[in-house]
This record gives sequence, C-alpha cells and structure tokens, in this order.
Amino acid sequence: MISAGEVWMRVLLALGGNAMSGPGGSTKPEDQIAGVQQSMASVADLIVAGVEVVLTHGNGPQVGSLLVMNEVSASVVPPLPLDWCGAQTQATLGFIMLNALEAAMAERGAARSTVAVVTRTLVSVDDGGFSHPSKPIGRYLTREEATVLIEHGQHFEDRGERGWRRVVASPEPLEILEVSVIAQLMRAGHIVIANGGGGIPVVRDSDGCLRGVEAVIDKDLGAALLARNLGVDRLVIATDVEAAVLGFDGPDAQPLGTVSVADLRGYAADGHFASGSMGPKVEAICRFVEATGRPGAITSLANIVATVRGEAGTFVIPAGDGASATRDGRGT
Repeated sequence: MISAGEVWMRVLLALGGNAMSGPGGSTKPEDQIAGVQQSMASVADLIVAGVEVVLTHGNGPQVGSLLVMNEVSASVVPPLPLDWCGAQTQATLGFIMLNALEAAMAERGAARSTVAVVTRTLVSVDDGGFSHPSKPIGRYLTREEATVLIEHGQHFEDRGERGWRRVVASPEPLEILEVSVIAQLMRAGHIVIANGGGGIPVVRDSDGCLRGVEAVIDKDLGAALLARNLGVDRLVIATDVEAAVLGFDGPDAQPLGTVSVADLRGYAADGHFASGSMGPKVEAICRFVEATGRPGAITSLANIVATVRGEAGTFVIPAGDGASATRDGRGT
C-alpha cells in the first residue's frame, strides 16, 4: 500500500480533448470549466496516491472554436494563424487547469504549487507535410466561405457534397524547447502543465531564429517526446474509453489488457486502430516504450490510479518483459 505523501513514480499524464470540454464536446466556458474540474479531481487522486505528475493536454475543441471565429470574421479582420491559436489555448486551458487542480488538491488536504508553461515544439522546415498538407481541421465550408480564407493564404480542398475543408501540415515533433524549464520546475516540487496540443509548432530558419508556422502537431506524439525527454517512469494517455480495443464497435470487440509493444505494433499493422482516434495514441505509447524500456498505458480518466499500478487499461510493456499479450484481463 502506498503511504500518503510518498512519491513512488513519475508519470506524464496526457489528457484527451474530452477532458477539457463539456458533455458532447461543448466548448461553452462554463462547460469547459466543469469538464476540467472533473478531470482534475482524478488527477488529484493520482497525486495523493503518491505519483509525481506532469500534465499535458489536447486542445482540439478550443482551437476549433477559434477557427470558427476566424471564419465568421475573415472579411473584417485577418484570421489568427494556427501557432497563435495554439498559444492562446495553451494559456487559457492552463489557467483553468491551475485553478481546478489547486482546488482539488486543497480539498484533499494536500495543497501543491502548480504552474502552466506555454511550450514550443521544434519541427523541420523541410518536413514533407508543409509541401503536401493533409491534416483536415475546422468545419466544412461552402466554396464562397472558403474563398475568403484562401485569399488570406489558407489551403482548402474540395471534399465534394460536404463542402470545402481546410488542410494543414502535421509535422513530426523533433524537440520540446522548454523541456529544461519543465524539468527544473518538477525538481523544485511544482506540478507542471505543459506542451498542450503537442506544443506550438516552430521552425528554425537559416539565421538560427525561430518562428511559428501554420501546422498542427499530434498531441499524443508530442506527449511521447516530452515523456522521453523528462525521463518519466510511465506515459499514460487518458481518453474516453477504458482501453484500446481490437475490432472496435464490432460484434467481437476485445479490449486489450497487458500487451507487449511488439504485439501492439502487430495489431496496429493489421488495421485495428483508427488513424484519427486510437491510432496516434497507440503509436505514441509504442514510441515511448521502445525508446525507454518503460511501460506505457491507455485508459480512461476514471481508471488512471489503477492503470498506473498496472491493474487496468491497456498496459504496454517492453518486448520480452515476461508477460504475454492478452485481449482482456491483465496478462500472464
């Protein structure tokens, strides 16, 4: 049993966008605050259980709201670039999370200092995504609506009957630029919230200067990179399902319990995980486990304490770690 106040593990907890919004993905301010408060209650339970936590989070619904504002006002004011949208949502969500987590910790009699770090992620200016953008974002628009934004330099594609959709680059994250600051804050005893939405994408020009770019970094791949850089004991991705599932939504759907990274890679290659949802989470966990030799997990917020202990969720272990893969249960 873990003693109160005893730190026994360091975990990077990556919260999905569902944890940052209200029912049905509502982005009304009051619904976002309520959703974050519920999420931070689970995080506080994990911290009180003796886990040192660093938090990262999604920001898809919040950036989506800013994109709608861009669309409806584009004929009046220039649209905000995506790197600005990422910075704004990192700061806004960090502010809400700070308030909610500090309140949840105080309720448990375990007050802690919490800090949010606006975080940049370096990508390559030569990443192929910039020459062939393919990541769809935002709403479907009419041709007339899209034309206004195209005139501002945005790239849209005709998607047939549904309308026009904006597509952007989704480059590979190479370096978390604020990682040393995050590590120092952790060593000083602070709970850190960082790298929201995968980080604000920046490139380094030939003169060595950094600049933001119109791109979206996959938040789960960003979390895996941050987890490796910080040397945490586990990466846990919290989403809206209890585990990764084989044959999801099918009659023979089977949740994965303890599974080797090699077997999980095999299931991914067989097409079990959708590219727009579970696929990036599985890829991120595999990268972390393969790079560090430490376990990773995918679970729901309600199960994070049990999952950190290896008792719930999809718990991914290094190849040859002595446990066989199972499609339900906890392995052998």
